[in-house]
Amino acid sequence: MGKGGQSEGNGAQCEENMAAWLLGVNTLKIQPFKLPSLGPNDVRVAMKAVGICGSDVHYLKSMSCGDYYVKEPMVIGHECAGIIKEVGSKVKSLAPGDKVALEPGIACWRCKPCKEGRYNLCDEMKFFATPPIHGSLANQIVHPADLCFKLPEGMSLEEGAMCEPLSVGVYACQRANASPKTSVLIMGAGPIGLVTLLAARAFGVSKIVVADVDEVRLAIAKDLGATAVIKSSQNMEDVGKELELIKEALGGAEADVTFDCVGFGKTMTTALKATSRGGKVCLVGMGHSDMTVPLTPAAGREVDIVGIFRYKNTWPLCIDFITSGKIDVKPLITHRFGFSQKEIEEAFATSARGGSAIKVMFNL
Repeated sequence: MGKGGQSEGNGAQCEENMAAWLLGVNTLKIQPFKLPSLGPNDVRVAMKAVGICGSDVHYLKSMSCGDYYVKEPMVIGHECAGIIKEVGSKVKSLAPGDKVALEPGIACWRCKPCKEGRYNLCDEMKFFATPPIHGSLANQIVHPADLCFKLPEGMSLEEGAMCEPLSVGVYACQRANASPKTSVLIMGAGPIGLVTLLAARAFGVSKIVVADVDEVRLAIAKDLGATAVIKSSQNMEDVGKELELIKEALGGAEADVTFDCVGFGKTMTTALKATSRGGKVCLVGMGHSDMTVPLTPAAGREVDIVGIFRYKNTWPLCIDFITSGKIDVKPLITHRFGFSQKEIEEAFATSARGGSAIKVMFNL
């Protein structure tokens, strides 16, 4: 226990802290995880709900995700919520027993992006389960108190954990200035495409078209409030035909804002061509690092392209959206597992298969 800290009993500290460690390709193992000492501004949190993200699956399958490579054993997981067990000596805003959702990235607050308020672009960001930083799929973790957001009465821990993926959709809508005045096209109905759909509705957008190759995912998007859904393909030759279907679904108009939640050359090409003059394309998905797309025609129509990297200052808004009823994330949680060796292996296999699995959640 940190000097001057408070704890909720001593039983939890007597038990060995266990975590899900990524040891190699397709190799996860639950084994001991020693926590750092509790700093004066930190809290110790018992994890209760942890979701599986696509990046977690990437790390498991290839020991890499984008430009990040796992070079030594790492605790996995970053979508999480739990219960405060102990607080540091200077923590006044939280107390043992509080339910909290955790923002997983610790910024330096010294670099240029941090000083400009864009801390998500921090040069020295320490982010759960982004090598070499350990994640949060563990019995307990230690985290800065100011990155732990107290959940209101009536909001579940699973909903708290869903604030992390929802933050991506919320921040995308903020970057693209989604509003009741805008019509929206979403390329991709995976977990991020679906949270972007929910966020767009919460921002007041009433006309939302979703395109995807998977009919099961499209049915889910329709259930979640999409105005129309378009079955697309992976073939570039089909772009013209799909553009006609998208325009028809938007009442004969082009989209004011398009979110590419896939990030392939074909989806980005469709996004640029489907967006109206003076509109915006927000690239959310990171499927391909290099792609050939029709930039010059888009520039001639003053279609702005914006990117997003994670999120910033989104947790309070996500909590408000959920507690107010503007967003219901519960339908996205399709599978639940406990925290045992067998279950973590089954859970990651379920998430990797995709299909009907949207958000796979651990209940610890």
